Amino acid sequence: MNVLMFTNTYLPIVGGVSESVQRLKRQLQAAGHRVLVVAPRLEGQPDDESDVVRVVAMQHFNGSDFSLPVPIPGQLHEAIEAFEPDIVHAHHPFLLGDTAARAAETYGLPLIFTHHTLYEHYTHYVPGDSPRMQRFAVALATQYTWLCDEVIAPSESIRDLLRRREANPAISVVPSGVDTARFARGDGGAWRERLGIPDGAYVMGHLGRLALEKNLAFLAEALAGALAARPEAHALVVGEGEARRDIEAAAAARGVAGRLHFTGRLQGQALIDAYHAMDVFAFASHSETQGMVVAEAMAAGLPVVALDAPGVREVVVEGRNGRLIAGDDLEAMTQALAALAVDEARAALAEAALATAAGYDEARCAARCLAVYRQAIARGGPFTHADEGGWERIRHRLGAEWQMLRHRGRLLRHLVQEEWEQERPAWWPGHREEDETEAPRE
Repeated sequence: MNVLMFTNTYLPIVGGVSESVQRLKRQLQAAGHRVLVVAPRLEGQPDDESDVVRVVAMQHFNGSDFSLPVPIPGQLHEAIEAFEPDIVHAHHPFLLGDTAARAAETYGLPLIFTHHTLYEHYTHYVPGDSPRMQRFAVALATQYTWLCDEVIAPSESIRDLLRRREANPAISVVPSGVDTARFARGDGGAWRERLGIPDGAYVMGHLGRLALEKNLAFLAEALAGALAARPEAHALVVGEGEARRDIEAAAAARGVAGRLHFTGRLQGQALIDAYHAMDVFAFASHSETQGMVVAEAMAAGLPVVALDAPGVREVVVEGRNGRLIAGDDLEAMTQALAALAVDEARAALAEAALATAAGYDEARCAARCLAVYRQAIARGGPFTHADEGGWERIRHRLGAEWQMLRHRGRLLRHLVQEEWEQERPAWWPGHREEDETEAPRE
């Protein structure tokens, strides 16, 4: 099978979607399939990428780690036609996601969309952030699903959320995979020695982008509290971002800054070794569609202490492979982290964590994704415009633009209706007491 993927984030960006796309691509290719990725042109990208097509992008959009692709209609047709794809897989519902929808419509190919991200948690990166912008982000992703033949949700939580939002019901749950064998092998001792952490110390760890949407101010307070309660404990934070200041400030306020360690952004074996320097993994995000770093931590044999949130509750089972804290309960989170300083309290949880991680092995997850591809192809064809003449191809390209205009019209209509329902008075007939969708958390 020839799989054409479109993603707004890719190498050298470090992040959940970038990693998910790379891992799926690698596993599909290992199984004998061909993959072509369309991604933004980025500073520091690999020199040799025979299976990647880069498009122009605005670097570090609005001061963030993200880049903004600027797809030019028509610039990809030659590459797509030479590749002869069987299916199109979009990993975002906008920018290159729009280009993916146009390509699928132009060439008569099934379109798959993975809903990787709860975009309403990321609107602070856009000038003019507001509740209206959050509603727009929800509507944009939801309405995009109706352009697609199949939708992939990385977890049951996101599948259920999409159903409540009245998305396309053709939804399959396919988690993003982890190379469990690779994550099981690491040298944590080297990181401990480098950072001056004693061999026998209890180490609480966190890994990821240190971004505002990850609820890291809360996590910082929990880690600082646990450090204060356990004088033998240390905290290890892997990643970089603006929230580092919050973590440092919380540790300084509790007088435990000397036992807080940062590695900066890591990749490859260095990242895996950092997991193995930890005894427990701490996670507080509400913005995940799947806790991929949680699965990675478990593959490294770590119990996880996390908040009960979408994408995480499918992985962490209270009392079995970790602790799942209801709500932003700072005292409960702090106490759970401090309690796991005892070796005997972690042993059974760590064993169960390894067993849980096996279910997220990337080869298994890629096989499940392939089943979705085959389902879409079987339902819709196979059917392709690739061999048609010039005038027919132009007609189909115009048809793709018409399809995108209709999509924009549906989105606009949905937003107008949402605005009306938000603002109409309570006495108006049909007024909704509360929104059925999950309101974006602060």
